[in-house]
Amino acid sequence: ERLARQAGGESAQDGAATAGPLLLHAWPDRVAKARGAPGRFLLANGRGGEIDPAERLVREPFLVVADLQGRARNARIAAAAAVREEEVLAGLGHRIETRVETLFDRERGAVRQREVRRLGAILLGEQALPAPRGAAADRAVLDAVRAHGLAILPWSREAEQLRARLAFLHVRQGAPWPDVGDAALTARLEEWLLPFLKGEAALSAISGRALADGLMTLVPFALQRRVDSEAPSHFTAPTGSRLPIRYENGEAVLAVRVQELFGLTEHPSAGGVPLTLELLSPAHRPLQKTQDLPGFWRGSWADVRAEMRGRYPKHVWPEDPARAAPTRRAKSRSG
Repeated sequence: ERLARQAGGESAQDGAATAGPLLLHAWPDRVAKARGAPGRFLLANGRGGEIDPAERLVREPFLVVADLQGRARNARIAAAAAVREEEVLAGLGHRIETRVETLFDRERGAVRQREVRRLGAILLGEQALPAPRGAAADRAVLDAVRAHGLAILPWSREAEQLRARLAFLHVRQGAPWPDVGDAALTARLEEWLLPFLKGEAALSAISGRALADGLMTLVPFALQRRVDSEAPSHFTAPTGSRLPIRYENGEAVLAVRVQELFGLTEHPSAGGVPLTLELLSPAHRPLQKTQDLPGFWRGSWADVRAEMRGRYPKHVWPEDPARAAPTRRAKSRSG
């Protein structure tokens, strides 16, 4: 009652009944709706406000705030009056916006839509809509990606690797190799993703192959044949093993057991770019990282050999690996 009197300037009883509707027109952006714990409110202008728990208005569903003190996220409401939702709708109907919102349901991996009515930041009501289909579903998927990021898409290993390879080429050579960073891909969703959608709201309907094909459409036709040669997906080791190349931070990285590179006297490369070698033990544990394999053979190999011979005695550790035969196997029992 004290708050209503302060705002309306009338008796407590009359003020409670008339101050709210009058203040609607004076401060339409200060309409407040209760949220969370009693006494906490969200204003139409987006600010939060709190009433002392001892005040009578603490449990009102709607208020019009006449005096809000402080700049904190939840400022103190010093003067306010209660107002009914029907009065808000009648007095500020021209300010109420009705629109369809697209939401992403992470648990279901699908997009859904709802019709909402808002007065500024205040949600007045919502109604679930049927799952979109056709072009509406495709647009809803794009909206969800814009809102939640590219990570919600079902990237396959193939699509992720292609994206990394294209990023590598863009960093190394620039245009016309496309920028496939998050911001660039999000800005061009209509070009590379939309044509491969199938009119379904479930993200599971998007295949990894479709994402890879979509990315490739960003590459000029004349360059598409050069992706495999300039940023190959795999490296064939001297043993014949076909090993995946990892592209990251402008580098082409190959993780390989050191025994599979015996006999190489030149540093391996991909598309003319030296590979960053992550040399591994027989147990696939890291030994050393290098972009100069011949230098490694001549230098720190001796220390690695001395330590690894005792740890992995069943595997070969030659004194001169540049002249040794590559192998994927341990020593023969006779050896």
